[in-house]
Amino acid sequence: MIRTLLLAALLGLSSFTLALSNTVAAAEQAQTQTITLDVENMTCNMCPITVRKALEKVPGVVKAEAKYEGDGVGWAKVTFDLTKTDIDTLTNATFEAGYPSSLKQQ
Repeated sequence: MIRTLLLAALLGLSSFTLALSNTVAAAEQAQTQTITLDVENMTCNMCPITVRKALEKVPGVVKAEAKYEGDGVGWAKVTFDLTKTDIDTLTNATFEAGYPSSLKQQ
């Protein structure tokens, strides 16, 4: 009898934990945003590394990638936590690194 009750309690706790983890994961995903920035002053293939590192230093950035397109321009794609940072902070980070940027217009 006790064994059956313990098994039922363990099963119930497992279901609750699984439901809670799914809820937390959904909430975390809902608080992130991915944007693309147009980045100026890029002149070589090392520039995107500098831009990416500058963005990754911003608290709240989940993922950053950048690419040099040629002729002084490139782009950066950034996924960030909306509760920890914003677009102005991200563009300021690239500016401080020597690469002014702005939100890419879709």
